[in-house]
Amino acid sequence: MWNWIRNYYQKDAGQILLGVLMLVCLAGALPRVYATDEVQYYAWLRSAWFDHDVNFANEYTRFAEMNPQSGIDKSLLMPNRIRPLTGLYGNIAPIGSALLWAPWFVATDAGLRSLHAVGLANNIPADGYSWPYQRAVCYASAIYAMLGILIVRQLAQTWTSRWSSTLATVGIWLASPLIYYMTIQMPFAHANGFFVTCCFVWCWWQTVLTPQRLSRWGLLGISAGMLYMVREQLILLMIMPTISLGYIAWNALRARQIAVLRPYVAPMLICALVAGFTVAPQFLAYKLVNGVAKPASEVSSKLNLCSPHAMDTLIDFDPSPEPICGVGVEPVSITAWSRGALVWSPILLPAIIGLVGLARRHPTAGAPMLVAFLLQVWLNGAFGTTWHLSGAFGFRRFVECSPLFICGLAFLLDYLKSRIHPRILIACVVALIGWNMGLIINATLFNSLTNMRRGLTWPDVWQWQWELPMRMWQKGAVLFDRCRVIKNGCP
Repeated sequence: MWNWIRNYYQKDAGQILLGVLMLVCLAGALPRVYATDEVQYYAWLRSAWFDHDVNFANEYTRFAEMNPQSGIDKSLLMPNRIRPLTGLYGNIAPIGSALLWAPWFVATDAGLRSLHAVGLANNIPADGYSWPYQRAVCYASAIYAMLGILIVRQLAQTWTSRWSSTLATVGIWLASPLIYYMTIQMPFAHANGFFVTCCFVWCWWQTVLTPQRLSRWGLLGISAGMLYMVREQLILLMIMPTISLGYIAWNALRARQIAVLRPYVAPMLICALVAGFTVAPQFLAYKLVNGVAKPASEVSSKLNLCSPHAMDTLIDFDPSPEPICGVGVEPVSITAWSRGALVWSPILLPAIIGLVGLARRHPTAGAPMLVAFLLQVWLNGAFGTTWHLSGAFGFRRFVECSPLFICGLAFLLDYLKSRIHPRILIACVVALIGWNMGLIINATLFNSLTNMRRGLTWPDVWQWQWELPMRMWQKGAVLFDRCRVIKNGCP
């Protein structure tokens, strides 16, 4: 066995490194369903399996009782959240996460009922609320994200070395909000969104390499449908295969060789039909809850297509809306340099630079990725007064762009490693990981002191990061007592 491990390590040490890091992350995870967004994702599954309906009143009420400080009673249970056409409480979360969780949830329910049948674990209710159910969906999200990490690392090796792809994967994973939404706020859709994005990008690239394989186009359709059902805004990633096909069509038209396009007709139809079939349950869910087969007005009413805060999503040096968009005074005042993605996660800057380089060196792959990222920037800047995501850790809406960031950073590292000693590059990535870990600890264990999730406050951030080791030392063993440091951290 040891010989097998040694041979595998020599073949791919990076995979073993990722495996060890994944186990560490799982050991330190905080699996719980706590506040409003998490409860909405979870409510689809619990209500469908136990109640066989989409009436979420009992789910919202039960979680509000379990977590009285979560704000559920002042948001999800307010009268204005009742849909006039159906009389049901609304749910703005799409159903994709519930579908991904379903096998884990059902297996947990079956296992718990089996234990009850033989007289075991009778103190744990099989009601869909107890800790086994919550942990099942949380760990499912983490495992899906880990599979995505392995997929995108392998994909990045298409254009870069194994060393660069591994370092980039570890860097983006641990030095961005991705790790937070894999281990702290696990029931959010971001870990699942990262996974389906990795699958989608992989499927898209397979259609570029082997367009004659109809099965690849079918998988692309499935992954495209899942993009929308996990987080609606991710459907804009369909720009990637659109650009690839557009490039082929443009070259065919320029060369006056229309016949070149005929082999793509059947694959495109298959992709569209499969995507439509995959996403159909989401529109049925809209109809059942809202009375109309479209998203709730809470989502669509936020959008300003001029995207007055596109730049602010990256660097909010002046968080007021762009004058060209004609937006007046906004009700929420955001401090400069407090919410931008690059401010929270500096590692994204070299990743974006690398993405530009990848687009220049390998335009077939890099250009669609770059355009897809820019579309996400535009859309996130269009979310009216909620663009800043105040109260969240980091700029979480870019978590699903992490596969693109990994490919970009891997390309840049590949370029730099022949010019800069690899140990220096590793040290830089480790330093950025350390910075992010400090932010995570300050925003969780010490948020009552820092209020960091409302935004970074300079120069206080430097002091909080500098003093963090001493504060952790003073906390001592309390840090390892989940029941004492985390709300709803224990069954």
